[in-house]
Amino acid sequence: MTKATPHPPAPGPGTAPDGSVSGLDRLSALVQDGAVTSVMLATANMQGGLKGKTYGTAHFLNEVAAHGTSWCGYLLATDADMRPLDGFGVASWDTGYGDMRFVPDLATLRTPAWMPGTALVLADPVTDDQQPVAVAPRNILKRQLEQLDRRGITASTGLEAEFVLYHGTRKSAARAGYQNLTPLFEGSRDYGLHQPAALREYLAALRAALTGTDLTLEAIKSEGASGQVEITFPHGEPLRAADQHMLLRHAAVEIGAAHRVLPLFMAAPDTGVGSGLHVHLSLYDSEEQQPLFGSDGTDLPEAALHVIGGLLAAMPVLAPLWAPTVNSYKRLTPGTCAPVNFGWGFDNRTCAIRVVGAGARRHLEIRLPSADADPYRTLAAILAAARHGLDNKLLPPPRVDGNAVTDTGLPPVPRSLDEALQLMRISELPAQLFTEEVVEHYALAAHHEVEAHRVVVSPEERRREIALL
Repeated sequence: MTKATPHPPAPGPGTAPDGSVSGLDRLSALVQDGAVTSVMLATANMQGGLKGKTYGTAHFLNEVAAHGTSWCGYLLATDADMRPLDGFGVASWDTGYGDMRFVPDLATLRTPAWMPGTALVLADPVTDDQQPVAVAPRNILKRQLEQLDRRGITASTGLEAEFVLYHGTRKSAARAGYQNLTPLFEGSRDYGLHQPAALREYLAALRAALTGTDLTLEAIKSEGASGQVEITFPHGEPLRAADQHMLLRHAAVEIGAAHRVLPLFMAAPDTGVGSGLHVHLSLYDSEEQQPLFGSDGTDLPEAALHVIGGLLAAMPVLAPLWAPTVNSYKRLTPGTCAPVNFGWGFDNRTCAIRVVGAGARRHLEIRLPSADADPYRTLAAILAAARHGLDNKLLPPPRVDGNAVTDTGLPPVPRSLDEALQLMRISELPAQLFTEEVVEHYALAAHHEVEAHRVVVSPEERRREIALL
């Protein structure tokens, strides 16, 4: 529940403020100095994780940096278990699951402190004619940023990442049948400054890993559920914010393995527990760098009202982008501090859209996205909805001053991924804001997610049947 502080976007990693130092020059210098002996090239998959390969520095500098590399195209068409899924145009059995070209974005170069001697670079897939692959998560966000740029608007975003820490490892969780995991601490320690030794040691190691990787932290805090923590980064350029979140997830897992701590970025890791990926949004006039939301009191500029109107109109039909799993919707229930309907208000955490701050620092907090959301598609959905509101001068309904959870007059959030998928498919708006190709790709991904869970028997089903005996 930390409140991020907005400011205009900063330059990306590996560049000076004037953009004069290239990532390639920096990497070459690191290799020459012996600080880097291998390069991990990674891309974002549909599940919000990093996939890729590790290369020798000579091969990377001589070949990959200039020409890219080829990986199997199924990286954008699998489930969480890396099983190929049917029906995707980007890769399928019918096309033989051929290769796709991935081009390094050397501006993303970092040297992760948790991987000594290794440089990490993010890569984007391109088509045979060197055009961005439209359905790739990072490219989806880039497209939305280009759309805002054409309108003379710059976005700044800050992400609040909530996740839950458990004792153990992936292997111990598997041996336990993924049941009865023990949180790293019991009960609410929200804003608590006295931390158990295991939590203190893990967070200290994670903080050192992040800051040692030039990932500037805003805050770390324990949260309101057993084992739950929250990490926030300062406001900045949205693509960089999403990249940072991906590196946070990677670091959290790697540091966890060394401390026998298992971090879960699940929306609802336990019944009644909700973890979100709250997004703080500011928009600026690109030329003047003046905030579009700046105001005092309860009078908002028209631009802020239009953006809120766009968010409330579009986010319901874009839900599979910001709540992509079956589990996502088990968070969007009363009692989890998550929104259950589409309303907005001033400094009101019961609302889906919360107006935060005052004056030039006034901004919006979008509390809908879940912890398991891919940050690229999440930010793309929010920016597309904001653009929709600005383009069409939409106005929101009256603000909510009380408890939005009990306000039955507000439109409810989707209660399941199946319901969210149907809303996406019957609306024409998603394809207007993105493309038909992008919408069909992620609608199909949501369909596969729903079907994977449809036939799985849960422990709760067995418990309820035994209770009848």
